[in-house]
Amino acid sequence: MQTAIRAGRGVNAVKPATNVVINTFFWLYTASCVLPLLLVVTVSLTDEKTVLVKGYDFFPTKWSGYAYEFLFADWTQMLHSFGVSVFTTVVGTAISLVVMALYAYPISRADFPHRRSFSFFMFFTMLFNGGLVPWYLVYTQLFDWKNTLWSLMMPLFVSAFFVLILRTFFANTIPPALIESAKIDGAGELGIFLRIIMPLSLPVLATVALFQTLNYWNDWFLSLVFITTKENVNLQFLMYKTLLDIQFLSANVQAAQGMAQAGGSLNLPTETVRMAMAVLAIGPIVFAYPFFQKYFVKGLTVGAVKG
Repeated sequence: MQTAIRAGRGVNAVKPATNVVINTFFWLYTASCVLPLLLVVTVSLTDEKTVLVKGYDFFPTKWSGYAYEFLFADWTQMLHSFGVSVFTTVVGTAISLVVMALYAYPISRADFPHRRSFSFFMFFTMLFNGGLVPWYLVYTQLFDWKNTLWSLMMPLFVSAFFVLILRTFFANTIPPALIESAKIDGAGELGIFLRIIMPLSLPVLATVALFQTLNYWNDWFLSLVFITTKENVNLQFLMYKTLLDIQFLSANVQAAQGMAQAGGSLNLPTETVRMAMAVLAIGPIVFAYPFFQKYFVKGLTVGAVKG
């Protein structure tokens, strides 16, 4: 028996040279992912004139935090927009996860008579939509959600792709016998869903929650369409609008002269402020990955292996 185990280990063992090549490849791949991020942080802390003269550099000759000072000149609006982004991301992700799970679970059940119709209805929305104008009128005229936080969350509540992923997980992973035994013990449908289905579906729920978190945090288009006041503008759109203003003032001499006469500054950081915006946008969302990493890989392989 021990001889067979040793033989098996010998067959499956990786040669030292091959191990070095594999490790070197992944170290280089990791560096190719990390170094651009470090370059963004470095450029955001570089003097604007140094960047324009010498270009991007990991070791700039002159450091400066003026890009961040420029962004936080109106720190109250920045902090308020940051709060709007955090609120819409957390609340929107939680609600969308519940809504999609409640839709996906019934259509995963073989004893649900209308599961094919509801599955086709969800799949159909992946191929066709009503267009931008009807979509806008529904949220502004029918629901009257313009300039509200609901307009920043509601359009992203349901994603047909994620619903189908959840349905696949429920159908292939949750044994029907487990549901039947719960019914025999007197559990209702809501109890089965909350006490059995949801705890056993943490991998796929965490994966969908991660992607929904990214969708909500990176979204700026909904603020552009539905928000016309400063109170409910999220962080992404605020930085997007700031960058457009900088580009306009840099290209328009008369506007820049008018700003100088009004007491403003003509020292507008273009390259460094773009990198500073990227750092501010990436920073908070990076902390979301450790919470989902435990279930992320397993959730991505949903439906990849049968049995």
